[in-house]
Amino acid sequence: MSSERLRYKMDFYDMFLGHVSNLLKKGKKLIICGDVNTAHKEIDIARPKENEKISGFLAEERAWISKFIDAGFIDTFRHFNKDPTNYSWWDYKSKARDRNVGWRIDYFFISSNLIESLKSAFILNDVFGSDHCPVGIEISSKNAT
Repeated sequence: MSSERLRYKMDFYDMFLGHVSNLLKKGKKLIICGDVNTAHKEIDIARPKENEKISGFLAEERAWISKFIDAGFIDTFRHFNKDPTNYSWWDYKSKARDRNVGWRIDYFFISSNLIESLKSAFILNDVFGSDHCPVGIEISSKNAT
């Protein structure tokens, strides 16, 4: 990734954090999901040392996810599961999924004011059809509103 493209990504991340922080200040309960294209910690990538200088595992990208979590968000999957080798993306070209050499780059984050509603978080790595697999959460509607 070029330095210009990385700057664009990081600027977007910061604008996004500003926006959701404003919503939190208004008391909103937030669920944010998607392909963030960044593996947060070494546990979230099969080969951390080999990928330290690769976009998606750069120090500044990973630091932003920490900053996001520190701003009042919960990585729902890691809230329940601290085990390694849980990935949501594998490179097609190298057939990495066959060897489970993957990255966890797809997330559900919730605002901390929803923690009482969070019942589970999961990765459906046995579902095929893409280089990603589905991720999800279960939220109790009783406390979610």
